Formats: sequence, C-alpha cells, structure tokens
Amino acid sequence: MSRRWDFLTFYGLGFVVFLYAPVLLLPLFSFNDSIFAIFPLKGFTLSAYQQLADDTKLQGAVWNSIVVGICVALISTTFGLLAAMAVTRYRLPGKGPVVGTIMLPLVIPSIILGVALLVLVRQVFDIELSLWCVGAGHVLLCVPFSMLVLISRLEGFDKNLEEAAQDLGENGWMTFWRVTFPLALPGVISSLLMSFTTSFDEYVLAFFLSGIDQTLPIYLWSMLRFPQRLPITLALGSSILIASTIIVVISEVLRRRGVQSEKPTGL
Repeated sequence: MSRRWDFLTFYGLGFVVFLYAPVLLLPLFSFNDSIFAIFPLKGFTLSAYQQLADDTKLQGAVWNSIVVGICVALISTTFGLLAAMAVTRYRLPGKGPVVGTIMLPLVIPSIILGVALLVLVRQVFDIELSLWCVGAGHVLLCVPFSMLVLISRLEGFDKNLEEAAQDLGENGWMTFWRVTFPLALPGVISSLLMSFTTSFDEYVLAFFLSGIDQTLPIYLWSMLRFPQRLPITLALGSSILIASTIIVVISEVLRRRGVQSEKPTGL
C-alpha cells in the first residue's frame, strides 16, 4: 500500500510540475534583459513592463477583451440560469432534443462554427463585423458551459426548501430571489468566471467575427510574429497570470463560504 501511495504522490507531483512549470516561467522570463526566453538569464530589467504600460494599442485590445468578456459572462449566465431552471424545475416537452441543441457548440469545431457565423453575419444579415459580433458568438459558445454548471448546482440542494417557501405564501419570483438564487449563488459565480475566461481566451471566433477592433488573443497572435515583441508578451502574460490567480482564490473563498453555509449547525 505504501509503495502505491508513493507512486501516486510522485505521479501527482510530476503532473503538477509538467502542467504549471511552463506557466510559472513566464514571470521569470518577463524580467530577463533579453528578447529571447532562454537560460541563462542575462540580467534583471523592468523594461518589458514599461513598454506594456506605454503600449496604448495593447491596452485597447485588453480593454476590448475585458468588456466583451464581462458582457458575455452576464448574458450567458442569465440565459444559462433560466435554461437550468427550466430543465431542473419543469417538465418540458422535448427536453432532450432542446438540451442537445443548446449543447451543440461544445461538440462543433470552433473553425466550423466561426465560418458558419461569418457567413450568417455577412451574407444573410449583412452586418458589419465588430465586437458585437464577437460577443454574440461567444455567448453562443458560453451558454452551454453556464447551463451545465448551473444544472449541477440547482440539483445539488434540497428542493423542499422552495416548496416550503411557497407553502408559506411566497410567489414564484420571491421564492427564486430569497431561496433559489442564494443557494445557487456559488454556481452563478462559477458560471460568471468560466464564461468570462472562455470569452477572454477565445481566438477562433474572434478571428472570424472581429472587425477593426481587435481582442487580446488576436492582437497577441499578431505580436508573436516579431521576436522583439516577445518580452512585452511575457510581461502581459505574467500580469494576466497574477490577476487570474487572485480571481481563482477569491472564487474558491466564496465557494467554501457557500458550502459552509449549507451545513446544518448544532443547537
């Protein structure tokens, strides 16, 4: 038994190193006084972060991705919550085919989906490509993720609490607002974060649907063609890594509070 646990421990540590070591090298190379991310390091410098602070085009791309991500997260979570409520609380005719249709973007290759949306936007509706088109495509992609997260959350607590609220005279809306939504809040937060991250990182749909306003993945791809732009890319990646870590920690703290609040307390 001890040998088995030793093997599992070694395997787990090796997997974590393999998964996160390349990411953790980003901050290290971002301070390197060289345009090449290689060892040995030539020296310590903050020039890449200074260039990052002065690059208005890059900041504009970051802002575009943040705005699109926030809007997509809010819209996708709203639609996902409504769909999850319908699936878990009501008997819908043809529920299987409807849910399967909503989940289709998860199995269709992104390039096929991007081409189809491009044809639909330009040839059918004759709409100019813009961040609005990118946001609409990202909503189509994020709603299934949101719905899956919220379905698992809505099925994870006692439905008798909702019935008890209705028996005490609450209507459907107040039952949802006072009982269902607080209990589903950890899932809502997870859905918001997942949808924002998916939209922020998505490249293929943004490539087909963006116009003159670029999102961050599109701008980064154009930067990687020039070796002298690599340091600023590493600095940006390090900044995003730190911000993502903070968001994940906050999300985990909120999730743990949500779990603890559901545990019955002794009298």
